[in-house]
Amino acid sequence: MRVGVLGPLEVVTDGGPVRIGGARLRALLTLLALDAGRFVPVDSLAEALWPHGGPLDRAHALQSLVSRLRRALPGGVLRQGPGGYCLDVPPDAVDATRFERLAHEGGHALQEGRPDQAAALLREALALWRGEVADAVRLTELRLSAVEDRVRADLLRGAEPGPLVAELKELTAAHPLRERPRALLVQALHRQGRQAEALEAYESFRVLLADELGADPGPELQATHLAVLRGEAAGARGNLRAPLTSFVGRAEERAAIAARLRDNRLVTLVGPGGVGKSRLATKTAGELAVPGGVWLVELAPVTDPDDLVHAVAGALETAAPAQARPRDQLGRLAAALPAAETLIVLDDCEHLVEATARFAEDLLGRCPQLRVLATSREPLGILGEALFPVRPLPPDEGARLFAERAAAVRPDFSPDDEHAVAEICRRLDGLPLAIELAAARLRFLTAGQLAARLDDRFRVLTGGSRTALPRHRTLRAVVAWSWELLTDDERRSAQRLAVFPGTFAADAAPLVDELANKSLLQFTEGPRYRMLETIREYALERLAESGEPARARAEHAAYVLDLAERAAPELRGPGQLAGLQALRAERDNLLAALHYIRDIGDPSTAARLGRALSFFWTIGEDHAEAAAWLRLVLDVTDDPEVAAAYLLNVILSGDPTQASAEAGRLRELARDADPVIATVIRAGVASVTGEAAAGLAAIEAGEPCPDPWWRALLWFLRSALDGSLGDMEAMRDDLEAAVAAFRQTGERWGLAVSLSHLAFAQSTLGEAEAGIAALEESVRLARRLGTGDGDRVWLALLRVQIGDLDRARSELHGVLAGNPAAPLAGRAEVLLADLARADGDLAAAARHLERAARPGSTPDPSSTVLFLLASARLAMAQGRLDGAREQLAEAFELAASCRDLPLVGLVAVGVAELGLRRDPSGAAKVLGAAHALRGGAGARHPDVVRLTGALRDALGAGFPDGYDQGSRLDRGVALALVRARLTPP
Repeated sequence: MRVGVLGPLEVVTDGGPVRIGGARLRALLTLLALDAGRFVPVDSLAEALWPHGGPLDRAHALQSLVSRLRRALPGGVLRQGPGGYCLDVPPDAVDATRFERLAHEGGHALQEGRPDQAAALLREALALWRGEVADAVRLTELRLSAVEDRVRADLLRGAEPGPLVAELKELTAAHPLRERPRALLVQALHRQGRQAEALEAYESFRVLLADELGADPGPELQATHLAVLRGEAAGARGNLRAPLTSFVGRAEERAAIAARLRDNRLVTLVGPGGVGKSRLATKTAGELAVPGGVWLVELAPVTDPDDLVHAVAGALETAAPAQARPRDQLGRLAAALPAAETLIVLDDCEHLVEATARFAEDLLGRCPQLRVLATSREPLGILGEALFPVRPLPPDEGARLFAERAAAVRPDFSPDDEHAVAEICRRLDGLPLAIELAAARLRFLTAGQLAARLDDRFRVLTGGSRTALPRHRTLRAVVAWSWELLTDDERRSAQRLAVFPGTFAADAAPLVDELANKSLLQFTEGPRYRMLETIREYALERLAESGEPARARAEHAAYVLDLAERAAPELRGPGQLAGLQALRAERDNLLAALHYIRDIGDPSTAARLGRALSFFWTIGEDHAEAAAWLRLVLDVTDDPEVAAAYLLNVILSGDPTQASAEAGRLRELARDADPVIATVIRAGVASVTGEAAAGLAAIEAGEPCPDPWWRALLWFLRSALDGSLGDMEAMRDDLEAAVAAFRQTGERWGLAVSLSHLAFAQSTLGEAEAGIAALEESVRLARRLGTGDGDRVWLALLRVQIGDLDRARSELHGVLAGNPAAPLAGRAEVLLADLARADGDLAAAARHLERAARPGSTPDPSSTVLFLLASARLAMAQGRLDGAREQLAEAFELAASCRDLPLVGLVAVGVAELGLRRDPSGAAKVLGAAHALRGGAGARHPDVVRLTGALRDALGAGFPDGYDQGSRLDRGVALALVRARLTPP
């Protein structure tokens, strides 16, 4: 479907034009089309449709309009979502959105010096306009900007100025106070040889501005006027050379640097070697209208500070005799500068930084009309200097640069392997020089082969331009140049910092601030620092040559251990958020220290680090991943507290397989442990081995626990054992005790997890409203902790159980809007598939399940079970009963292997639904068995409600008998019954 709003509203589908009747209905469609693909809030739509009040109940009136519009449009195009409605069409299906994209791309091409491409894109954009539009102010402004960009592009590419003059005269007449078309008109008249008319156009605008606004023309128009007076093109003076390659990206940086130069007379671009300072400086300078010209002074070849003035004089083609004293040389240079505003670009100042600082300060003091744009790996360090840090290219611009340079050396290059290109740009830190060197290697390699060889980047990335300075021809030379400018102490500090794989604080090593000042480190939020991977690899090479890598890694591990042990006590009390923040910043360093300690086999240090990090990993990681880290610690040390944390994460992950196989060793660790830790281990082992009664007995026999946090944890473990026995009432009571105990400690994570499990017990016992309240608090706590909002999917399911379908959908769409690629999104898609199936929209259900089937969308066993169950229910709805049975059998065995009886009970409901089609009497018994397995009827679950109604209709008075037979079964017998029902006939 295509929608046109740049003129009278028009809608076209594959079947032809669609008539949308009624002014308000057309207005609604226009509003949704202008935000195509995004949910527009109900309040915003209502306010726009009825700005002066309208009906008393605008929400219902809007709903009525939406229903009418939905009937007029193709199915599935108009969607309801989180708090509003969405026109679900691709952005380019709406002419206004396509216009904005084309205008943006055209303006971007113009900024990057591609006027031919810019003109074509802007003409295509402007051709979309058919008349007056709904969003008139914003889109009309965009259209004017697009017209101005297209005219400028035509001027730059040498188009015939006559037609442009006529067009610009019409534009200035329609918008007499708009400055940019007036500047373009002056340029076009000047280009046509009509200097007198150009000067008259400027003067008439100057008078108009003075009369109407009391203002003068802006700098760009003044510079254009001066250029006409001089008989030259604006900004044409100077020695900047035309580049041989396109400039990619950095539009915002160029605008920001230009603004800095308007406000400051000395601006220094600082950043590491290869980040593109020189090219950015010359590109920005070349775009400025500077009457006295832009003059580039390349300082890289200059080795003697006394030659600095000669280098500048030579670039400006002025006299500075060698025999004159330095002060006299500087005076002659200052006198020779143009009287008009002038810009000098001092490129590559770092090796002459002190001399350059003195020179710039002196010359700027002598020449008030002068501005200086410098590039350096460290600031010049004088008063009045405005710094502009140059960052690496963002991923999208890095990929564009790689693709353009790769196409230059291999015309048939197409970035089909986008993952490999992204990996190359990431590994090369987004450094333009490194990316260009890498792209040149595509003469002989594929992108995938190149990405695989970047571990040896300094050998691979050679062969730069023959005309470039030696230090720009290879990646190693780029870094070596910066390295040689360091002092010996700075080099030693950089080598020590290279063992930090993540960011680090200023106290991690000496001279951190000095290294950051010289662009060897990047400043990040925190405040913290990071070393670019390319610089880090070079520093690690130098560290290996020094013979001290083991010492550096040992110092790193000791530093990290100290941090962890100082932060750990905060995690189990009111200071939890601060402790989490401190350790999260060190995550990569923590893991590096762990691997180092494991590699050297130090059990004492491993135990200390494991104890310090056990609860941090429990809070901050996926529980399966946390269990893996703790298991790695247990490879080195037999520490009971680490074992207790390992078992807790195994239980929470829902996959007890490995821990069950190690039950004997884990029980041994409990023998000599602190009594409370010993109880936790014994209860945890019983949970993962399916011996819940023994686990409860171990807790009962354990000594009283004086610590409130460990006491709360024991209540939580007890509830898990109750749940595995199907005793949901005991589970609820124990969780209520755990919640009260965690509240006493002020610790948020244990409280959030206990509330989440309490909600499950309450909903199983038919207390869905209480479960919703518990889950809402759990979600609030998890958000504050930054541990995700996984309970929102579970919260949506509870809302389904009480019939609140709209809020359930809103909750799920909110999860997907947050991060549609996150593992949590898989569960959201599964539940949305169930809702669509219940509504009879099997096609939508299939789409949701297809998205849920993406790799990584079901990262844990319980998610996989829910996906298989939803897929089986869809197969039943489609009449594919054999396929449904196979999926149910897989889901049943997986849930049973996790010893999660409530989850098994959920699958049993699906088995009963399959039995309804073949043996209703047996299905009633299986539904009762699901009750026995779950520890509750789950009577408000929509699938249970529908199935119960269908069985009552099929069996009449016989339904209660069959159901009661199943609900009274021993859980082992109930499991056998369900498994038998899944056996192929």
